[in-house]
Amino acid sequence: MDPTRRIIVPLDLPTAPEALAFVDRLRGRVGMFKVGLQLFTSAGPGIVREIVRSGEEVFLDLKFHDIPNTVAQATAAAASLGASFIDVHLAGGPRMLRAAVEAARTTPGIARPPRLLGITVLTSLEENDLDTVGMRGPLSERVVSLARLGQDAGLDGVVASPHEIASIKKACGASFIVVTPGIRPTGAAHQDQRRVMTPALALSAGADYLVIGRPIMEAPDPAAAVESIAQEMR
Repeated sequence: MDPTRRIIVPLDLPTAPEALAFVDRLRGRVGMFKVGLQLFTSAGPGIVREIVRSGEEVFLDLKFHDIPNTVAQATAAAASLGASFIDVHLAGGPRMLRAAVEAARTTPGIARPPRLLGITVLTSLEENDLDTVGMRGPLSERVVSLARLGQDAGLDGVVASPHEIASIKKACGASFIVVTPGIRPTGAAHQDQRRVMTPALALSAGADYLVIGRPIMEAPDPAAAVESIAQEMR
């Protein structure tokens, strides 16, 4: 796979026109665009449909976490929008995860079921942060345990920091997808991310897709930034 196809760009923008303009700037240059809470809340589900209709793929990053029936209904609605990736919090437990998997696979009227990803531990958190919310034990072990839970429930992969990629692949197999945020090209600022890694090292560890936001979004020339990152990945 060409390295650029592994790049997911988060559209962390306040309005639909700004997001669509950015999609046009990077059309055909990256693998997928991520629609998260900010854009989805301001622009609504229509933004996903519009990006998909334009020929680009969407990772709908809403991190569903609720009772099984609610998450199943939300997953079905997300699948009907045409999203390629949808994520759910693994902390929701086996019944919630299985309900989401069933909904993703059986939603009528879609050409291709979305791939379902589980959120392990956010890359903004460190081990001492987990202690404050009652998640005991080494962070890496918690992540792998959650990944196994997701795999057992039928999920296609997980979202995890680059530091846990190798452990997840060892525990769950090479075909289990790992999408990793916390990617910072050489020399880029870490900002609010804590468990970070360069694109080349993340690929070497086994990452399938890299979520790269501010180093691209805030660049004077986003297309040139994508190509520079792709060269680093190569």
